[in-house]
Amino acid sequence: MESTLKEMRGGESVLDLSPKATVGGGVEDVYGEDCATEEQLVTPWTHSVASGYSLLRDPHHNKGLAFTEKERDSHYLLGLLPPAVVTQQLQEKKLMDNLRKYEVLLQKYMAMMELQERNERLFYKLLIDNVEELLPIVYTPTVGEACQKYGSIFRRPQGLYISLKEKGKVLDVLKNWPERNIQVIVVTDGERILGLGDLGCQGMGIPVGKLSLYTALGGVRPSACLPVTIDVGTNNEQLLKDEFYIGLRQRRATAQEYADLLHEFMSAVKQNYGEKVLIQFEDFANHNAFTLLAKYGTTHLVFNDDIQGTASVVLAGVVAALKLIGGTLADHKFLFLGAGEAGTGIAELIALEMSKQTKIPVEETRKKIWLVDSKGLIVNSRKESLQHFKKPWAHDHEPVKDLLGAVKAIKPTVLIGSSGVGRTFTKEIIETVTSFNEKPLIMALSNPTSQSECTAEEAYTWSQGRAIFASGSPFDPFEYNGKVFVPGQANNAYIFPGFGLGLVISGAIRVHDDMLLAASEALAKQVSDENYNKGLIYPPFSNIRKISANIAANVAAKAYELGVATRLPRPANLVKYAESCMYSPVYRSYR
Repeated sequence: MESTLKEMRGGESVLDLSPKATVGGGVEDVYGEDCATEEQLVTPWTHSVASGYSLLRDPHHNKGLAFTEKERDSHYLLGLLPPAVVTQQLQEKKLMDNLRKYEVLLQKYMAMMELQERNERLFYKLLIDNVEELLPIVYTPTVGEACQKYGSIFRRPQGLYISLKEKGKVLDVLKNWPERNIQVIVVTDGERILGLGDLGCQGMGIPVGKLSLYTALGGVRPSACLPVTIDVGTNNEQLLKDEFYIGLRQRRATAQEYADLLHEFMSAVKQNYGEKVLIQFEDFANHNAFTLLAKYGTTHLVFNDDIQGTASVVLAGVVAALKLIGGTLADHKFLFLGAGEAGTGIAELIALEMSKQTKIPVEETRKKIWLVDSKGLIVNSRKESLQHFKKPWAHDHEPVKDLLGAVKAIKPTVLIGSSGVGRTFTKEIIETVTSFNEKPLIMALSNPTSQSECTAEEAYTWSQGRAIFASGSPFDPFEYNGKVFVPGQANNAYIFPGFGLGLVISGAIRVHDDMLLAASEALAKQVSDENYNKGLIYPPFSNIRKISANIAANVAAKAYELGVATRLPRPANLVKYAESCMYSPVYRSYR
């Protein structure tokens, strides 16, 4: 017996046997989820859910032992479950107890993925209520190991795999996805997964993980999220020889063949889902990341988390840190190790914010920021041989071959690592930075933890407890000379869920740099005096939904101001509106 699920007034869901699943060309709230963010008009589409045994195997609707006796009787579940009826809270307690018994992080990751495939609402309830504990499991650093071993642990496909085999049929592939109202797509080609390199098709763990955070931290409905992996092959010899590898067994396609498949994908997404779907590029190699962002930034709603999200979260940390290190942004001198997507993206956003504050042209504010790549300090004499995205950072200076030499020459007040190479902030480098700064700001941003430029312990010890420290992956608090230091985490998860929610609730059709600045400013304002007293420059993740709502409101306000918002009229209170749009993982009642 089939029936359609629809939302009743008062927040309760019912199973409705009448054929009224769609109204006015739109899609009703078929999963009993919050529907305030649902705006796109799409082809009417009836979702059906069978009762009984099939209901227990549908992760969108399954509640396990939380089905009431009345629901079990109404929906043909009698005898299919043990007699006990338990609350969602008790289910959550049991699962957290079980998770904590695992000693291997990858086992915890696999247990969480299995829960997501079995009971979606319980998965998100766990993640939202225990975000500080579970974030490192479902995302960095554990997701990196999961991607490395994805072929071995692969059970059920999550998301869409679009390979070169589907060239010419990408629109048909998108139509195979069961959801029609997609608001956020996270897409990777797997070429530069975290600091781990080319993992090919196994990079799917990243879009899956990012989108689970879009829902848990930003409140975007899970049914509106689509993970995509573009498989053009891999240059990872180890994977090509691995019998369990799940992707194309060929070397990576490049040039026109690559560009054609990506263009077909971008065109098909717009055709199938409309103008307002957000496409987030994730873990593309430098040469493709900048090209794709520049090419599609004027025609699609696109966002590159590695370039723009990282930049926004780091800028927020720097702005917040000014309360501890003193001065304005323009008073400081920045030195980066790493001049790829992250490094140049952060540098540009800092220069833009500095320009905005001082009214000095961005070409001038860039001169406060210096970058070191694998060949040394980026200076004018190297300009001819530099990649295009490095050229704005070539300043007048004699050549300097290494980071230590650059630290001694530039005398930075802020040292930022985005190199993807672990342990590059040596004792001598941190001691040198500390020698001419009362409170140096040191940000070791590379992920996962093994690739971090230095550990929290090293930063605090070598600076004699004077450093303000933040990293990309989490580090435990550290005690030095009787004082406990709590490291900040410059995690993109602070920014992209709220940023995406802001785009969705405003119906934005383009991303603008001013929106990134708006997100940074909103995040920096969330740092309390209590946080500062612990040396923190980021607020605790336990408040992440409140933080995301404030970021979303700031981003949406900027979209309205720039004239790229389509959801009119503008809501009077954007923070309250953002909160009202957020998905809730609490079970619905069926009757």
